[in-house]
Parts: sequence; structure tokens; C-alpha cells
Amino acid sequence: MIESDRRTPVVVIAGSSGRATAGVDRAADALRMTPGTVTIRHDLSGLREGIVHRTVCAGEHETSAVLELAHGCVSCTLRMDLLPLLCALAARDSVYRIVLALDPAFEAEAVCQAIENVVVTGIVGRVDGPAGRDVRLEAVVTCLEAERWLADATGEETLAERGLATADDERAVAQLAVGQVDFADAVVALGDSGDPLERLRLGAVLARLVPEAPIAWVAPDGPGSEEIETLLTRIPVDSRRGRVFDAHAPLLRGQPPLGADHAVTLMEFAASRPFHPVRLHEALDVLFDGVVTARGRIWLATQPDEVVWLESAGGGLRVGGAGPWLAAMSPAELESADPTRRVMAALRWDDRFGDRDISLVILVHDADPAEIRQALHWALVEDDELRLLERAPELVAQWEDPFGEWHTDPCETGESTGLPVEGSAGQSKSPKGEST
Repeated sequence: MIESDRRTPVVVIAGSSGRATAGVDRAADALRMTPGTVTIRHDLSGLREGIVHRTVCAGEHETSAVLELAHGCVSCTLRMDLLPLLCALAARDSVYRIVLALDPAFEAEAVCQAIENVVVTGIVGRVDGPAGRDVRLEAVVTCLEAERWLADATGEETLAERGLATADDERAVAQLAVGQVDFADAVVALGDSGDPLERLRLGAVLARLVPEAPIAWVAPDGPGSEEIETLLTRIPVDSRRGRVFDAHAPLLRGQPPLGADHAVTLMEFAASRPFHPVRLHEALDVLFDGVVTARGRIWLATQPDEVVWLESAGGGLRVGGAGPWLAAMSPAELESADPTRRVMAALRWDDRFGDRDISLVILVHDADPAEIRQALHWALVEDDELRLLERAPELVAQWEDPFGEWHTDPCETGESTGLPVEGSAGQSKSPKGEST
């Protein structure tokens, strides 16, 4: 971090439920023992009734308030209370660090996005602008329950079925579990996974999902002050610290192990020809069983102009548009495209199809990578289909396309969901927006 940055540092602590939620509270309590640290908690259990309980602690001093929100939603809580509060605390000379202990209904990525992008208005003496002008994201710490996280991350249960959300919240437990860890700069693993081999498997998964994030294996009741402060010092200088990566960022972040370890493997699948939409739809089952997560950019033969983002977590899948390929852009659009993306595309530019390609990374924990690769390869267009695409793309566009409307899997419900993609992980492509 630049030494001249005078903004107040913010540490975000997240955890989905149960022991992980208790770990969030314990970690925040441990951090507030450091002089100048203020912790903020919002209890959103009464959100549907328009009530939010907010607690602010500094050392041994604690203040509580009951907030009435007219619309009773997560985004209202952010805009109307949390963001202005961050700005107000940052203006105090006595506050050296702010710790956000997130309620499970908050997602760390959405909070970080709001801090950087949502304009805060109406504070006397302050020019309107994002809270990110006054605070900087120092770290995102995710607490997980070692004994159950891998089962949650590979299951099919929804948050509503688990009793963690209302029936209209379609997010999966796996989506939240994987998304929270994927966004973390550091991980607190609470308790023991039981079988020593299961702990090794969990460690192998985490090493591939967040290779740069230090991990603290702590007692079930949570980390102590020294443990959590030490963990923060172990975070690499170039860690993401709340940054949101778009769909064209490198899929392999850090230097994850690419070899197998306790049946855990991070595999890549790349192709310079598109998927046949019907065959891909049939092949997608290989991304559910024995797979923690898969994500990446795909090229559909029936949609030659659109980058399609695919992301799975456990038994759920999200597919959505991620903007046009560079080869499909107008000169003006191309001029304004990200320079790094343009440079990387130039290295693999094809005279016929430009930058169109397929690039996926798949984290396997209990499946055969060869079978996954074979199924995805089968879903690619064949030589005669590729020639037809080159000669008469308008005919290919008439093929049956199960992805004609962005949707979620399993797709038996008949529902479609538009999924704007601009990064990894709420209810849209990545688990990063918040349901309201």
C-alpha cells in the first residue's frame, strides 16, 4: 500500500452461517482490542420488517441503535447507514482502523463495490462522492467452518432451503460459500475437519481457489487477537483487497498448484473453436458432480458477437453475457476497450475469428479431469460446422440454442435470468449483487 495514502483502512470480515458467523464476531472482537480500531455490525435478521440493529464498538465502549429503513433491503442499509457512517468515522482523528463484521446477508464483494462506487451525499462539510475517497480496503477476511465448508461448497441446497434466506432468494449455499472464499485476502478456518485426510483435501482446495491467501487454522470458538493480527500481516502486498475483476481478467490468479493433491486438481480447458450450444448444454452435467467451481469465457457458435461467461459452484450454474468480443466491436468501441485486454488478444489473434476462443478453469475435488475434458471437447463444433460458421454465420444463428435466454441450471423450472457479468461472484453472474 502507498505510504502517502492517508485514508482510513477498512478490514471486512465475512462468514456465511453457524460457526463461521460466530467466527466473524470473535475476529472483530479480537481486532477491536487494538487502540484506534472501531468495529461495525449490522444485524439484518429483522430486515424484512424494515428494522436493522447496528452496533458500533471502540475498545470497551459500545453503542447500539435500531434503524428503520423504509424499503427494508440490503442496498438501502448500505446507502443510508453504512457508507455515511464510514465517512463520518474516517473523519475522526481517533479512528485508525475500521472493521466491518458482516451479517451473512451482506456479501463482501457487494460491500466493497459499494464503498468504491456508490456516491455518498448529504454529509455537512463533505463534497459528495464515494466512501472510497475517505477509506481504503485493507483486507477481506473470510471465516469458514472447516468441518462443513467443502460439503457446502459442493452441494445443491439453496439458502432458502437452509433457512438462511426467504423463498424468493434463489442463491445456492455453494454459491455463497465459494464466492466468499474466492474474494478473500485471508481465510480463518474454524475447528477441525475431523479426518486428517479431509483437512488435507480442504487445504488443497483452498490452495487452488485462493493461492495467495494466508490461512489461519484456529479453535472452533474463533481467533484470538494475536492470531488475527498476525494473519493480516501475512497478506501479500499485491493481494486484491476488494478489487473486482471483470470477465476478461486472468482466470488463474496468483500461482495456484496445477498438480493433483488428494484428488484435488485445478484444470484448464481451452479451445480455438466454439461450442455447439445443444451439445454444451448436454455436457454441462460434468461441471456439477465432484467439482467445486468452474468459471471462464466461452464462445457459442450461435452467438458469435457475445462473450459468454460461465460460472458454477457446487450443483448450481450461472451463464451470462459479458459484452462483445473485440473482433465484434466498432472502431470507436475498440478504441475505448481495456488496453491490457487488447494486448493479450493480439497475442492469440486469429485471422478468421479474431479474439474469439474458449477459456475455462475447473477446480475438481472428486471427479476425473479426463472425463470432464472429453465431455467438453465433444461439445465443440466439428470441422464441417466450423466451416459453415465461417461461410454462413446467419445459418448457424438459426440452430437450436438453449442459451438463447440467459438462465440458471438446473433449468427444469423454465425460469430465465439475465446475468450481467463484470467479475467473479449476488444473484447475478457472480455472487456479487445483493438481493433486495
